[in-house]
Amino acid sequence: MPRDDKPTLGIGMVGYAFMGRVHSQAWRSVSAFFDLPVTPTMAALCGRSKERTTAAAADLGWAAVETDWRDLIRRDDVDIVDICTPGDSHAEIAIAALAAGKHVLCEKPLANTVAEAEAMSEAARAAAAKGVYAMVAFNYRRVPAVALARRWVEEGRLGELRHVRAQYLQDWIVDPEFPLVWRLQRDQAGSGALGDIGAHIIDTAEFITGDVIAGVSALTETFVKERPLAEASAGLVGDSRTSERGTVDVDDAALFIGRMRGGALASFEATRFAAGRKNSLRIEINGSKGSLAFDFEAMNELWFHDHTLSGAEAGFRRILVTEPEHPYAAAWWPPGHGLGYEHTFTHEAKDFIEAVAAGVAPSPSFEDGLRVQRVLAAVETSAADESRWTVVS
Repeated sequence: MPRDDKPTLGIGMVGYAFMGRVHSQAWRSVSAFFDLPVTPTMAALCGRSKERTTAAAADLGWAAVETDWRDLIRRDDVDIVDICTPGDSHAEIAIAALAAGKHVLCEKPLANTVAEAEAMSEAARAAAAKGVYAMVAFNYRRVPAVALARRWVEEGRLGELRHVRAQYLQDWIVDPEFPLVWRLQRDQAGSGALGDIGAHIIDTAEFITGDVIAGVSALTETFVKERPLAEASAGLVGDSRTSERGTVDVDDAALFIGRMRGGALASFEATRFAAGRKNSLRIEINGSKGSLAFDFEAMNELWFHDHTLSGAEAGFRRILVTEPEHPYAAAWWPPGHGLGYEHTFTHEAKDFIEAVAAGVAPSPSFEDGLRVQRVLAAVETSAADESRWTVVS
């Protein structure tokens, strides 16, 4: 229940699948752990099926249900529209919500094309002039260890940055009989591993370094070019007897090198075919004074090498990022009691609510999302043209 001495902000969320579930967890828990200036209330959940949306709302804690996002936007009890749908609907919903005076939190990647992302960014700029704000949901910025890495780079502890190595490795579609879900279809997803998980390592690299990618040379590959249709294979994942198949028209893996605007060399790999890797977002940054390394599969750890020490005592050391002095950690458990994936979304909700309440632009902005979209487009352009060096506009 909201506290009587605090104003409320009503949340309306579109979509209730995987992302909708984790966002719901964030909205439910954020006020219990962070002392916010306002209290979010879970006003309404929107989905196409009245029956399924009603069931999801009951499970996830939403007070009401809509089956058309336009009706959700028109509700007086909705102040924030949280978009957890596939990328093909992001632009239409976000632009309409901002025009209606609703703050917007939109899942990544921001859109399916640069043109859509540009339109969203322009709508966000116009809305911000009226005190209405938008943020793109790059949740890995809110991992305490990642936020600590950014802090140390800002403090100059790595010196001049020279190398960035980033990987996002998953294996959930290694089986060629895994069905043709929406993430494997360009008209809904925009791209494959590149946009789905490559967008995360692009943003994470730029966030930690405080720099941006200036140009890329890329390769992409689709290893399994046809898959069972999702409808035909319900309950039959891995059953080779399924006969109806459809074309996979997105990448299964993307590999590219790049140069940061500040001069550092960078490499990026995004794949959903790394057998044995479940959710391994890895990043290592090497500088003139030291190095940082992080892997999300050990998300409470940050590895740091101080190159200013003598060789007799230098070397990578493990930092357990659970101390009260570490980003976000003071709100949670005693030191050594680690956090999980869902906490990154709670931190995201906290930061967004605080920015909206203070009347300041939240980060990452739609402009940040547009910049990532331009990198994604440059990667696809390069890969389609024999890995030609491609400048990020």
